[in-house]
Amino acid sequence: MNLTTRLSDARQWLEKNLTYDQDQDVNTFETTIRMLGGLLSAHYLSTQLPDASSERDHIYLSKAVDLADRLLTAYDSGSGIPYASVNLAKREGIRSHADGGASSTAEAATVQLEMKYLSVITGNNIYWHKAERAMEVLDSNGAKDGLVPIYVHPDTGRFRHKTIRLGSRGDSYYEYLVKQYLQTNESIYGEMWEEALTGIQKNLVTSTKYSNLQYIAELPGGVGSRLSPKMDHLVCFLPGSIAIGATEGLTEAEARRTGRWNAQNEEQMRLARELTKTCWAQYAVTETGLAPEIVWFEAEDANLEPSTNTPRASSRDDLKSWIKDINIRLIDADNLQRPETVESLFLMYRVTKDPIYRQWGWEIFKAFQKHTRVQDGEGYTSLSDVTIVPPKRRDNMESFWLAETLKYLYLLFSPNDFLPLTDVVFNTEAHVFPRLHKAKYQTGWGRRRRM
Repeated sequence: MNLTTRLSDARQWLEKNLTYDQDQDVNTFETTIRMLGGLLSAHYLSTQLPDASSERDHIYLSKAVDLADRLLTAYDSGSGIPYASVNLAKREGIRSHADGGASSTAEAATVQLEMKYLSVITGNNIYWHKAERAMEVLDSNGAKDGLVPIYVHPDTGRFRHKTIRLGSRGDSYYEYLVKQYLQTNESIYGEMWEEALTGIQKNLVTSTKYSNLQYIAELPGGVGSRLSPKMDHLVCFLPGSIAIGATEGLTEAEARRTGRWNAQNEEQMRLARELTKTCWAQYAVTETGLAPEIVWFEAEDANLEPSTNTPRASSRDDLKSWIKDINIRLIDADNLQRPETVESLFLMYRVTKDPIYRQWGWEIFKAFQKHTRVQDGEGYTSLSDVTIVPPKRRDNMESFWLAETLKYLYLLFSPNDFLPLTDVVFNTEAHVFPRLHKAKYQTGWGRRRRM
């Protein structure tokens, strides 16, 4: 973006002012994906894409190592599942103060890209092994159809409760299965991803009553229980992940010419397209053109079942039927400037080259500009209710608005050879890491035989 002065100023502040020697409890997952991920990505980009003002030294890496060493104590649990929090100065892991001390499954399984890459560039395998141990413990539970409950206890490594969802506390577990496979080419994660995706298709994919929109429902009582027609905006990461999993970063046309393309990949791409449309519909139906935090879909009947029916072709009447199918409760009507839909639009465009994804992205960007930009033009804010115009503003700007949402919108309209998906993988905070086609380390565990 040629913002070399901004980069120089940020680097100077980081070198002179940033310290992690603070008596502060921080979330292990959030600190890993945002701070550690940001430092590691800055290190990678400054060495791969240097500009005239960047000083090619190891300041980003040295700060990353200092932070990671403080975070390591979160993994000193009875099982190796990281504690929810860690005190940076005391270097002590801290159990969650809620949920019976359990950690979020998604959080425990969304530190691996960062820790593995740090091992590769430092030559210190401790980060890799700590991250791998958490995955081994999670997989040892033998979750049915690859679908994991959303809490895991760090002392025992056993799942807590039965709730299965791809929204909060479940989402990035699945995202990091496919992204770990792409990052290190370890077959075990490709296997886990395919198993989980098949489980999602079997147990969670269903359709709305009027427009037959396909969406991802929830299982509050676990596999085999009644589906709930609730879908978090967070779930909209999924179609993009499906697309890069099916093509392994190639375009769809290129992937079709490889010897490995099959009917399963074809069905995966069909589902990715349908889910992307469903995520876009959540924007299209509101007065502001921005999606709410959660939607509830209109079901055919009270006994909602998984459905693999092929949706009908789009028509001019889609918006009318979408409005009938998508219910927004006042408590769920806020917009936090989340990135999941625009991430999928970016990935789907790169994979399919279908201009509709740029069109939808542009409409979303215009809605953000119109309704969330503050009066002095110096920032953007979350909204309390996307269903009314003008919407009530919250006077806060989430960090992922800059780190992810705007970045993915920028990349959506960037040249295809800029950060090509065959060379890089994005962590769950949109920080860029290289794909390690010949990883220095390998998975040190094997999966238990499934019955």
